[in-house]
Amino acid sequence: MFTGIVETTGEVRDVIDEDGGRRVRIGADLDDLAHGRSIAIDGACLTVEDHSAESFELFCSTETLDRTTLSTVGIGDRVNVERALPADGRLDGHFVQGHVDATAELRSVEQVGDDWEFAFSLPGSVARYVVEKGSITVDGISLTVADLRPDSFAVAVIPATYDLTTLSEKVPGDPVNLEVDVIAKYVERLTEGYR
Repeated sequence: MFTGIVETTGEVRDVIDEDGGRRVRIGADLDDLAHGRSIAIDGACLTVEDHSAESFELFCSTETLDRTTLSTVGIGDRVNVERALPADGRLDGHFVQGHVDATAELRSVEQVGDDWEFAFSLPGSVARYVVEKGSITVDGISLTVADLRPDSFAVAVIPATYDLTTLSEKVPGDPVNLEVDVIAKYVERLTEGYR
């Protein structure tokens, strides 16, 4: 379980494609890493397989590569990093599983005063789970839907989020990972028999 509060960004140091997936080594200044720990990379929950003081290695399965933007990361790319939420930790964002639901495309970026407005495409497969003023995760970042249209949504991004995450590097056309609010999916499943 994660919160969508990105701790830092990491730099992709190495990518090795293998049968059944790819290995990715990421450089990041994180302590308390251990083999087997969960870590979210651009919103995708992965497992630390190897680590040193300066970097850690992950394996991305074919399923992960098919459902996320991790199939396109290369050496030198920056990614958002969040360690799993400890049981006694603060939930400052929202409940994030690290299970990417879809990929989308950044449509526009506009600075509005000190903040930014980012607009993204909204795939039909997840549109029913997105509500105005509800939570959504974009590349692992917990954000609030500020504007909702049938095929797109917009979020307001504060300077702290803009500076700490990879959003500051995004340009229109860039792909992103989306995770909708899991509560909406559970509500839909639980009420199926009543419709």
